[in-house]
Formats: sequence, structure tokens, C-alpha cells
Amino acid sequence: MADFLLKTGDTLQVTLAPPAVSPMLVSPVPLVGTGAPNLVNNMPICLQGDELPPALRGPLPYMAPPFVTPGMGTLTLVLTPANTTLRTTVAGKPALIKGTPFNAMFNVTVPAMQPTPAGPVPDPVVTKPATAQFITTTVNVKAG
Repeated sequence: MADFLLKTGDTLQVTLAPPAVSPMLVSPVPLVGTGAPNLVNNMPICLQGDELPPALRGPLPYMAPPFVTPGMGTLTLVLTPANTTLRTTVAGKPALIKGTPFNAMFNVTVPAMQPTPAGPVPDPVVTKPATAQFITTTVNVKAG
């Protein structure tokens, strides 16, 4: 099914399952498309591989009360076929389309800590589930 093509400047919104929170994921983060010379509204389209913006590719701080001393983790996105084109490709890669919300995982690399009189206690949950969705301002170009 055809849906709106994503381009540089469209955004990714990631929501961690409560109580976990990562300040870098609170607001939508702009995508950077690598599909030039293919443009939508004079911006390069996004291809598979562009779904994780550069600002979210490194370790990200997080907290998960009562583990209030921040820890670090990395984000992994799990795209569905509804988020990529089936027939349209650029340099062998499908283009990204708005599609439906999809799963994401926040993988803890350094656990957040709970301060206690006996010493800090680490967050035992090393994988935090999340959901993600693309937000686009494109209203005139669809692909499937």
C-alpha cells in the first residue's frame, strides 16, 4: 500500500515503556536522508538505513525510577514492511515511508543505579521495550 515518502527533516518519535525515560528521546528527532539526487520538496529522500538519526546512534543516557542515577544504552529499531517501499528502490535500497508505528528496543550498556545506604543497586532490566513512528510533513508524494 502506498504511503508518504520520508525525507530529510521528517522526524522519528520514540516512546520508551514507562517508567524508563531517555532525555534524547523525549522530542521527535530529525531524519537525515541519503537518497539524493531523489528529492521530495527539495530534500533528499530517506532510504533503509536512514531510520536511526545520527543524534541517536551513539550511547544515550536513561533513567528508570527508582534507578535515578543515569545509565547508558543504545537504540535499535525494528522496521516492518509497512515502513519501506516494496517496489521503489534507490541504489538497491528501499525508500522509507511513513507506514505504521513499529517496535524499538533500548539496550542498556551501563545500568542506571538506585542509591541506597548500602551502596548503589543496578537496574536489572537490560532491555527496555519501546515503540517508534515516523512523522512527516510530506503530503504530496507517495510510494509503495
